[in-house]
Amino acid sequence: MSELKSILRILPYEISQNLYGDRINNLTEIRIRSNRNTILKFIEEEKVLDFKPNQKDMISILQILCDNSIYSFQNQITNGFITLNGGHRVGISGNVAVKENKVTNINYISSLNIRISKEIKGAAKFIIGYVINNGIVNNTLIASPPGCGKTTILRDIVRNISDIGYTVSVIDERSEIAAMYKGVPQNDIGLRTDVFDNITKSAGMKMAIRTMAPQVIVADEIGNEEDIKAINYGICSGVKGIFTAHGSNIEELKMNDSLNKIIDEKIFNKIILLEKIGKIKKIYTLENNLYKSDDEKYA
Repeated sequence: MSELKSILRILPYEISQNLYGDRINNLTEIRIRSNRNTILKFIEEEKVLDFKPNQKDMISILQILCDNSIYSFQNQITNGFITLNGGHRVGISGNVAVKENKVTNINYISSLNIRISKEIKGAAKFIIGYVINNGIVNNTLIASPPGCGKTTILRDIVRNISDIGYTVSVIDERSEIAAMYKGVPQNDIGLRTDVFDNITKSAGMKMAIRTMAPQVIVADEIGNEEDIKAINYGICSGVKGIFTAHGSNIEELKMNDSLNKIIDEKIFNKIILLEKIGKIKKIYTLENNLYKSDDEKYA
């Protein structure tokens, strides 16, 4: 948490004075909005501050968070976020400049959302035995509604399989798994993990397979047709895959046409549904070309 403390020291005093002692350890978000009250979100509460930054304050805060070089973070900014030292992430919204259907800048910053990274080693211990057993990695899809810790669990899975000997390529489209900062992962992703940061999942998967010879490829929140094509390309190349998606059950997953296609193609050995953080709702295992769980069979 030392990196966070260093960030707080350079934020406006109106914010940092409210973070002291153990409060900093319970901090999850800092919501800063132009001409509106700043809100600190903690694990079990939130605090509304009197501080209402103006547009000049917003630019100044962003400048500080970018190490006084907004230009060097421009590519991240056009994707709506930047990653800070320590893996903390700042979401950015405002007046979006678009050219030829591509975001080129965000002007007149209206909101900054500093999300506090909390790496939890051991988060995947309840699930790792299904992802890898007898030393073999299963092609796995992990699904849950938002807020069930998929990314935290996925990160810990990467660390585990990397440290036991697998070469892993992580496609980190939104810098949430490895939290790269100036080329250095801020989270522990294992000894044998290579990261493709700030790139679309489909392009990153193909690049990884062609250049880094991974044994396992990992990506968070798959769902579009290009993702599925890239996954098929990887599996056909002999690479194992571990992915996450949004969905509470099989039926909900199959409402997405692309996920429906890859499920029907029986790409995954395991489909693991999470009910909440640390709790499995149901596991489907591919057996004799059918997905089976303990209490039902799904063709």
